[in-house]
Amino acid sequence: MPMKDFSDLKSLREQLKGQDEARARDKAEREERERVAAQEANLFKSAIGGVRKMPESNRFVPNAPPGINVKIKPAKVFRNQAEDDAAVLRESLSDQFEVDHLLEDDPSLSFSRAGIGTDVVRKLRKGHWPVQDELDLHGLRRDGARDAIGEFLHNAGKRKLRCVCVIHGKGLGSAGGEPVLRSMVHSWLEQKEEVIAFCAANVDGRSHGALIVLLKSAIGT
Repeated sequence: MPMKDFSDLKSLREQLKGQDEARARDKAEREERERVAAQEANLFKSAIGGVRKMPESNRFVPNAPPGINVKIKPAKVFRNQAEDDAAVLRESLSDQFEVDHLLEDDPSLSFSRAGIGTDVVRKLRKGHWPVQDELDLHGLRRDGARDAIGEFLHNAGKRKLRCVCVIHGKGLGSAGGEPVLRSMVHSWLEQKEEVIAFCAANVDGRSHGALIVLLKSAIGT
C-alpha cells in the first residue's frame, strides 16, 4: 500500500474517532441536563405537596370599588381570560344600534325575537319564569355597564339560566332626566343572541327601572 493511502486512512480513522467522541460527549451532557431537571422537578413537587383544585366556595372574588353596586353572582374566571372575554363582548355591542320599535315612555315596552310568539312576552310579564339572578347597573357609566351586561349574560348562559333581571334605573340623575342608560341597555340586550325576549319589570302598571330578560335556555320550559 502506498504511503499516501496509508496516511489518508489514518487521518480518516482519527476524524471518525473524533466524531464518535463528540457524539458521546453530547449524549452525556444531554442525559446530565435531563437528570438535573428531573431532580429539580421532584424537589419542587415534594416542597409544595399535592395540588388540589380550589373549591368554588374558597375562591377569592374581589369586591366592587366603593360606590358601585354590581351584583354578579357567577364565579369569576381567571383574570387574563376575563379580560379577553370582556374585549370580545365590548366589540360585539354597538352603542349606535337602533331600536326604533321600543317605546321608551311606555312601561309595558317589550322585545321578542322573530319567531317567538306573543304569548312568550305575556307569560314573561306574568312571572311564568322565576328570576334566577340579577345585575344592578346603578353607579356605572356607559362602558362599565356595557361590559357588565356582556359578562353577566355570558355567565348566565354558562349556568343555563332561563330568566334574569337587569336593573338600569329610571335615569332621574341624568342630564335633563333623560334615561340614556336605559335606552342603551335596551339596544345592547337586543344585540345579544342569547336574549330571546325582555319586558319592563312592572308593579301596578308602573315601571321600576328594570327589565326581565328571557334567555335561550328557557325554550321549551
